[in-house]
Amino acid sequence: MTFLDYARRGRNAGWRYALGMVLGPLVGLILGALLLVPATLNHLLPDDIESQLTHVKDPLFFFPTTAAVFGLFLVGYGLAVFLVHRKSPLDLLGGWTWKAFALGAGLWLAYLGVCSAVEFALTPKGFHLSSTPPDLKLILIVTAALGVQTFAEEYVFRGYLTQGLLLGLKSPLAASLVCGLAFGALHIPNGTPQAASAVIFGIGLSLIAIRTGSLAFGSGLHLINNAYGALIVVSQQDVFQGSPGFIYQNTPHLAWWDLALGLGGLAAMALVVSRSGPRPTAETELEVQT
Repeated sequence: MTFLDYARRGRNAGWRYALGMVLGPLVGLILGALLLVPATLNHLLPDDIESQLTHVKDPLFFFPTTAAVFGLFLVGYGLAVFLVHRKSPLDLLGGWTWKAFALGAGLWLAYLGVCSAVEFALTPKGFHLSSTPPDLKLILIVTAALGVQTFAEEYVFRGYLTQGLLLGLKSPLAASLVCGLAFGALHIPNGTPQAASAVIFGIGLSLIAIRTGSLAFGSGLHLINNAYGALIVVSQQDVFQGSPGFIYQNTPHLAWWDLALGLGGLAAMALVVSRSGPRPTAETELEVQT
């Protein structure tokens, strides 16, 4: 089955997607409030919680809390799919396979390693080994938390939004462009280079999801991308700065170089997918059934 086949399941009028985009985060916010009120009353939250949620000061608080927040939105969109579209929330995953997930993770891990080696060759003084690398417990906690965070983003942007745009715009490229811009807008608070990188990332992952008919490859890639930046090579200009990694990188002058490397890497991944996946369907396949 193609990604479009999964998108066509259920009820998919435009107003339903508009309602779902409101209902999903609304349910997440309501669930969050139900958890936040008793936690506040029992003084379970730090006084500087706003700062703790935006910067990695305490990784044992930042990462699990981030996972909880994204998990609530994941539940919200899952309910929206079920209630508004009358379809299984699993339809947004497409034809998920763990083999594709592992392939995306493995290829991107190898590529990131090459990128770090190139940047080290350019600016060796910008890298240094951590004196307190993360232990196994912290690695497992951070990886699990990032698994929830990245999967929630894939589910909402490459699943719900991309499928809806694919039905409405009838063009994989147009749907991916719009989804990429939306994903980039979410990352504007992280700075211009990272927002631009997120746009490219979003476009590439949407195209990959459509091409493979699944979120699996992109989900593996996305998890490794974030885990690498939080645990292996932690950039002092990244949203994960302060995270206890194995290597620290401080190369602000390479910010746009990183963007170029990301673009090249996603282009390479897209090439791998285009060579290994099924042939594209005819243009008429993108005509939405009434």
